[in-house]
Amino acid sequence: MVDLVIRNVKVLDGSGTDAFEADVEVDDGRIRSVGTAGSADQEIDGQGACLAPGFIDTHAHDDGAFFRHPGMQFKLAQGVTTVVSGNCGFSAIPQDPDRDSVAASGGILAGLEGDFKDLNGYFGAAMELNPAINNMMLVGHNTVRALTMGMDQREPTPDELGVMRGHVERALEQGACGFSTGLIYRPGRWSDTQEVVALAKVAQPYDALYTTHMRNEGDKLLEAVEETLQIGLESDVHVHISHHKSAGRANWGKVKNSLARVDAALAAGQRVTLDVYPYTAGSGRMIEYFNLDHINEELAEVIRIASCSAFREYEGRMVVDIAEEQGLSAGEVVKDILTAPRGDRTICIQFIIDEADVETNLAHEVMMVGSDGIPDLRGSPHPRLFGTFPRVLGRYVRERGTLGLEEAVRRMTSLSAETFGLVERGRIKEGYWADLVLFDPATIIDTATYDDPKREPDGIRMVVVNGKVAYHQGAHTGAGSGKMLRYRRSPFGSG
Repeated sequence: MVDLVIRNVKVLDGSGTDAFEADVEVDDGRIRSVGTAGSADQEIDGQGACLAPGFIDTHAHDDGAFFRHPGMQFKLAQGVTTVVSGNCGFSAIPQDPDRDSVAASGGILAGLEGDFKDLNGYFGAAMELNPAINNMMLVGHNTVRALTMGMDQREPTPDELGVMRGHVERALEQGACGFSTGLIYRPGRWSDTQEVVALAKVAQPYDALYTTHMRNEGDKLLEAVEETLQIGLESDVHVHISHHKSAGRANWGKVKNSLARVDAALAAGQRVTLDVYPYTAGSGRMIEYFNLDHINEELAEVIRIASCSAFREYEGRMVVDIAEEQGLSAGEVVKDILTAPRGDRTICIQFIIDEADVETNLAHEVMMVGSDGIPDLRGSPHPRLFGTFPRVLGRYVRERGTLGLEEAVRRMTSLSAETFGLVERGRIKEGYWADLVLFDPATIIDTATYDDPKREPDGIRMVVVNGKVAYHQGAHTGAGSGKMLRYRRSPFGSG
């Protein structure tokens, strides 16, 4: 008798092939069989719904969420069983317990606790809290640079570069899947290409990734893509472009050109992948998008405040509405917020993306899905934190037909697992870890909106993490069966 049997389901095994009817047996955390099942301690009737591998969020900022929200309800309810954290150059590690570990991130890493210094320490501290889902980590350039050089606007000395390389190597040795940059953010924006190449080269012996929030996603998108591809070639590592977009109305449509450049690189044998979130608004630390001496009024007019400790009453509101109320320009409101105490930690939402570009991105064969959600639940976060994966399956698969169901599942499971080194995950296959999601393809949809962003989606019936039922019929079970994952190795703590 096995632990769990899920009967009467249409299996989307993650390979991209057609769905097929089967029962699935789960025992000791793994998939025992796919076909005809025997008896089990726990049996679930799938009633003809689709069973897929658990979704993999390739672009998360959940480093601190595993401490502040170990139940990870906002990911679990949308079928996500694994996240890749440490993106955009901001990672929980390396850390100096005597310094403010979240200062450089402007709150993106909020929630971190403990006196750990390296990835093993972080993993150990996170596992003590019985996380609901799995976590794979990147090591971030902004974190490493700030720890080594502070916020100095200069090139590193040879000794400082050596220290940074040591931090990156230690994380990779302990199981990080790659090195991430956020070259639009401070202090990464003050680095030149060769500094990044030198650090990305550390990933080469591990065959790990270089992931990047590129230096520009607007007027100089194509130049930023060229720099990214150059870094990949010079460091000889797999390049992954985060949240691919062309930001700002004047740049809409450029994603076709940047994807064409990616296709040319792929044809030449370079390893390149990308991810996208299925929304027309981005989100991040507001101070990074504005020059306080020359506020971009056009951008200010499409800003919504997500979290703002300086003015909690602004959370969930458009800047233009606040400005009209106060008899100010949108730019003046932005400046007032950013110059207030702790105003630099304000997280905003900016409506800067064309819907047609979202569909162009989702149609591309090496495009994965990443939520890019910032898990500050005190404010009014971007709805992508709660809705990304059901939105792809509901809006872009069922309603728009942008891509087929089997292909969408492949991009959210096996392709992501293969790219980010998740061993024996991303497929419904005998011997693989039992990370599973049961959903109704006719009803699955996001319900989170910009006005009401913390709503769980519809159509997700059950989620299994490492063989334990973690979410069932709208209820979180508190199974706490998540693991800290290591790149192309067994999970942390398993030898």
